[in-house]
Amino acid sequence: MSPHSPAPSPRIAVHDVTVTDPALVRRAVKAAALGNAMEWFDFGVYSYIAVTLGKVFFPSSSPTAQLLSTFGAFAAAFLVRPVGGMVFGPLGDRIGRQRVLAITMIMMAIGTFAIGLIPSYQVLGMGAPALLLLARLVQGFSTGGEYAGASTFIAEYAPDRRRGFLGSWLEFGTLAGYIGGAGLVTALTALLSDADLVGWGWRIPFLVAGPIGIVGLYLRMRLEETPAFAAEVKKAEQRRPKVRLREMITGQWKAMLLCIGLVLVFNVADYMLLSYMPSYLTSQLKYDATSGLLVVLGVMALMMVVQPFMGALTDRVGRRPVIAAGCVGFLVLSIPALLLIRQGGLLAIGLGMGALGLLLVCFTASMPATLPALFPTRVRYGSLSIGFNVSVSLFGGTTPLAVTALIGVTGNVMMPAYYLMAAAVVGGIAVWFMTESARRPLPGSAPAVGTEREAGELRAAA
Repeated sequence: MSPHSPAPSPRIAVHDVTVTDPALVRRAVKAAALGNAMEWFDFGVYSYIAVTLGKVFFPSSSPTAQLLSTFGAFAAAFLVRPVGGMVFGPLGDRIGRQRVLAITMIMMAIGTFAIGLIPSYQVLGMGAPALLLLARLVQGFSTGGEYAGASTFIAEYAPDRRRGFLGSWLEFGTLAGYIGGAGLVTALTALLSDADLVGWGWRIPFLVAGPIGIVGLYLRMRLEETPAFAAEVKKAEQRRPKVRLREMITGQWKAMLLCIGLVLVFNVADYMLLSYMPSYLTSQLKYDATSGLLVVLGVMALMMVVQPFMGALTDRVGRRPVIAAGCVGFLVLSIPALLLIRQGGLLAIGLGMGALGLLLVCFTASMPATLPALFPTRVRYGSLSIGFNVSVSLFGGTTPLAVTALIGVTGNVMMPAYYLMAAAVVGGIAVWFMTESARRPLPGSAPAVGTEREAGELRAAA
């Protein structure tokens, strides 16, 4: 059997088929997607207003030094994400996905709202960047349990045949958050003078997070626990021991390596396009900030339109072909796309960014269903949290800082393309060794169907 051949289907007992409630599934998808939208609303705002934040918190005569300092604080949040994953992931496998997702929602809202209240460097001196760093660490810690929990929640609720389509709405929420954050920053940049933006305007996007967080918390508190976790709880009353952190890591080391490789290419591409490129257009190409942000907004809107269709495609043709196509695309098209972007014309930039955005959809549409399927139910939240956040911390969140530094050291403005190509190679290796999970039950969980008719057909086949 090749490493990517589907595993044999387990024998199914008549009572082992889970029939999902469509209303509950829709509610679970909405609540998970909204939480993800809020998380990336903040990260989108931080990225797109990075130049202004550099002036507010890191006064310096060098714009490059300001940008590096701002992205340094951005990257610092990712250093504590594995810690958050090690706390919230095992907790989610012990007390439930829904409770932990409510906790991460509260912490994210508090961290983001607090940034909008921090005095500037001129008022507080070194205390200002210190408080900014503290708020970012709170955000990073809470985010350590967010994506893995949200993707696990949707994956465990979704019918096996529609997991790709339903999971794709999680990243639809990500894009909606980015567009909300970027759109608000663009409006502020266009309507306010530079002095007003630096003086008080930059606070508005962060203060908006408070009301959004309350709405998201309300939706998550109304959710029921996933059928897969409920079944694990029932088994635990009889024989299931407490899962140790060591088992989540070393006991799942093969799946963990695959997770790290897949997340690496996914997040390097994600942060390169959605977080770094706006600053690249401004700082490297001297492009008008507002026009550059509008281009990125257009690319994200295009991605949102394609996202659900690509998710449905992964249910039909499989996750592996879609992810592999994304890796090959980045390997082949990164340099041509960046050369187009560097021409500086609006059409050329739009074509180059649009090509990268469509390739990124190969990952945003498939990963929410692919990653939870790497791990069995009893350790899914914990193992996925740890693997996902280790990879994001080392490779994804550091992308803007790493590429900015590499350009500064080498003087080579093509570094973003080379960085994407290297990530695509790693992702391609992971795709080769992963097994196909489309239309199959999650490991350790009963088959899930959307109707009683499907359940009857599955029971008859078994």
